[in-house]
Amino acid sequence: MGDLARLLKESWSLVEEHQDKVAGYFYARMFLSHPDLRDLFPVQMDVQRARLLGAIVTAVQTLEDPEKFDDYLRALGRDHRKFHVEPEHYEVVGGALIEAMRTCAGEQWGVEYDQAWADAYAVIASKMLAGADADPNPPYWHAEVVAHERRARDIAVFTVLPLQPLEFRAGQYLSLEAPRYQPRLWRTYSPANAPRRDNTLEFHVKAIGAGWVSSALVRRLNTGDMIKLAAPMGSMTLDRRSTRDAVFVAGGTGLAPIKSLLEELTRYNRTRWVHVFFGARTRDDLYDLADLNRLAARYPWLSVVTACSDDPTFPGEKGNISDVVARYGPWQEHDFFVSGSGRMVKATLKTLAELQVPSVRVKYDSFTD
Repeated sequence: MGDLARLLKESWSLVEEHQDKVAGYFYARMFLSHPDLRDLFPVQMDVQRARLLGAIVTAVQTLEDPEKFDDYLRALGRDHRKFHVEPEHYEVVGGALIEAMRTCAGEQWGVEYDQAWADAYAVIASKMLAGADADPNPPYWHAEVVAHERRARDIAVFTVLPLQPLEFRAGQYLSLEAPRYQPRLWRTYSPANAPRRDNTLEFHVKAIGAGWVSSALVRRLNTGDMIKLAAPMGSMTLDRRSTRDAVFVAGGTGLAPIKSLLEELTRYNRTRWVHVFFGARTRDDLYDLADLNRLAARYPWLSVVTACSDDPTFPGEKGNISDVVARYGPWQEHDFFVSGSGRMVKATLKTLAELQVPSVRVKYDSFTD
C-alpha cells in the first residue's frame, strides 16, 4: 500500500465511527462560510449526509485501483452537474471536509493527515471536474410523465418521455427528481426497458417507509407532471461477446433493470439460455409477473421462476430468492445479473460465492430510497 493510501485509510479510521458527527460539522461549516450553497441542497439532509460519506469511503477504497478510481470520479463529476456545482465550489467543499475530520478526530489527527487529504482531494476534484467538462450532455433532462399505473398498494409503474433524446444502455440507472413534490431530492432508478425508438423510459417504484421520493412517485405523481433525469450511470450491462447462458436474479422492483436487459436480449439472442428468478415478500409484490410470463411464452430460451418469502399460500417456490437460486443449477459456467434491495443483493452474492460462481461473472446493482 502506498503512503498516501495508508495515511488516508489510517486517518479515516479515526472518524469512521463518528460519521454523522463528521457530516454534521462539514455541512455546518460549509453553510456558515458560504450560505448561498444551502440552496443547492434539499430541505431534508439526512440522506444527503449518508451519500457524501459513501462517496468519500468509495474514493478512499479505490485509490489503489487507478482505473476504477478514475472512472468512478469522472462519473461522479458528471453526475454532480445536476446539483449546479461550479468549479469554485470544490475548494469550499475540500476545506470544510478536512476541517470536519480534523475536528472530529481530535488530538490523534496529525499534520501528515491534513496533507494527505489535501493531496488526495486535489486529485479527486481534478478528475471530477474533468468528467464534468468532458460531458457534452445537459446537466439533466426534462421529461413528461405520459402514463402512471398503480400495480399494488405501494408499487407504481410509470412511463416518461424526455423532451430531448437521452442515450443509455440496458441495465444502467439514472438519478430522478420530482421537483413538484420533492425539489432537489434525487434518487436512482433503473429504466425497465432497453432504448426505444420513441425515446420513452419506464420506471418501477416501490414506496419505501418514509422514503420522500419513492412515496411521491408512487402516490402523488400524475400524468402530465414533469420530472428531471440525470445522466445514466452503472455497468450492469450485457456483454454481447459472451456465449455463456445467463441468470437474472431480481428482488421486488429490482426487476426493472432485469426487464431492460431482457428486452435487449429479445432483439438479438438466439443461442443463450436465460433463467429469471423473481422474488418478493407476497404474491401482490410480484407486480409484473404477467408480463414476464408472456415473454417466457414467446421466447423459448427464457424461463421464469418466482418465489415468495412471506406468503405460505403461494403456489410457487417459497423462501428468499437467494436460497431458491441455490436449489437450481449448477451455475459455475453462467453469467449472473443481480438487482434488488441492499439486503437481497448481499444475500445473493454470498450464495453465489458459496456456489463457487466466479465473481468476475457477477454484475449487480442495489437500490434504496
